[in-house]
Amino acid sequence: MLAQDPGPATTSAGWRLAEPGYTLQFPRDHGSHPEYRIEWWYYTGNLATADGRRFGYQVTFFRIGVDPAPANPSRWAVRDLHMAHLAVTDVSAEQHLTAERFDRGGVGWAGARGGTLDVWNGDWRVALDGQTHRLQAFDDRFGVDLRLEPGKPPTAHGDAGLSRKGAESGNASHYYSMTRMSTTGQLRLDGDRVDVTGTSWMDHEFGTTFLESGQVGWDWFSLQLDDGTDLMIYQFRRSNGQPDPFSSGTWVAGDGAVTPLAGDQVMLVPGRVWTSPSSDASYPVAWQLRVPSRHADLRVEALLDAQELDTVNSTGVTYWEGAVTVSGRIGDGAVTGRGYLEMTGYSGRPMSEVFR
Repeated sequence: MLAQDPGPATTSAGWRLAEPGYTLQFPRDHGSHPEYRIEWWYYTGNLATADGRRFGYQVTFFRIGVDPAPANPSRWAVRDLHMAHLAVTDVSAEQHLTAERFDRGGVGWAGARGGTLDVWNGDWRVALDGQTHRLQAFDDRFGVDLRLEPGKPPTAHGDAGLSRKGAESGNASHYYSMTRMSTTGQLRLDGDRVDVTGTSWMDHEFGTTFLESGQVGWDWFSLQLDDGTDLMIYQFRRSNGQPDPFSSGTWVAGDGAVTPLAGDQVMLVPGRVWTSPSSDASYPVAWQLRVPSRHADLRVEALLDAQELDTVNSTGVTYWEGAVTVSGRIGDGAVTGRGYLEMTGYSGRPMSEVFR
């Protein structure tokens, strides 16, 4: 008698765990994965006007599963909750504008389709138009209306897209990025529409259990260098102040060749600190980043110190996320670049409790 295939591993509540053997396919995996409990679509970018006025932006859509199979057949039954964050950094005005959304799925107020990219929260939305990512999100005072072209093919992080976050089975996500998306469109600022161009980065992760006890937060870098190199690094910080061994990264060459980086292959040294007047959190807003195997020595510095988000009305997390500049050397050559930096766990609950 042949043994039956046990199928994908799940939690006791019925959520699927991220495991080896899953093959990312597109455009399918741009879409939602409702069998997993946690999922997010992250867009960040550096933009400029024709006369050189500089901006950063962030639009993030989150889906958090509540019950994979509600007993109540009503469309009002809560299967998923949907949150969204919007931020625009106006560098010359020294402004960081933020907004957030929180809604339930099932009644059409917010949601995400499977099989293709179409995610929304109210009238904030990202969807595919051919191969173009069409991103629109407006608050009362500000917002973005952008078209992002694919650029390099999707980059699968970790082991063929499985990004391990800890030693326990299932503490992982399926994770890929689109690292260099040519971007055009408009920003809206206090009623004015501003034409912009630039480069964006898209992250998409889905899984069920992520962090482990003692992992208080992370420092995440997405960097685009002028020699065509793209670099993703995340460093988990432990409660004892030491980097976590499950920190990781990916080096993407100009020709698209991908090299995974283990946590011990990257050196991150925090520098100058900015203290938030609202949360009292102290964030390193300058970093030295070294990748010895690539002979890379880079300085990463915030374009504006005050780029903190307080999302008490959605995810309940206070974190720093903002536009950065890059300068340094790779081998004998000088490089510059731009990117985004996210820092969590500097205020409030440890992120291991948020993602328990």
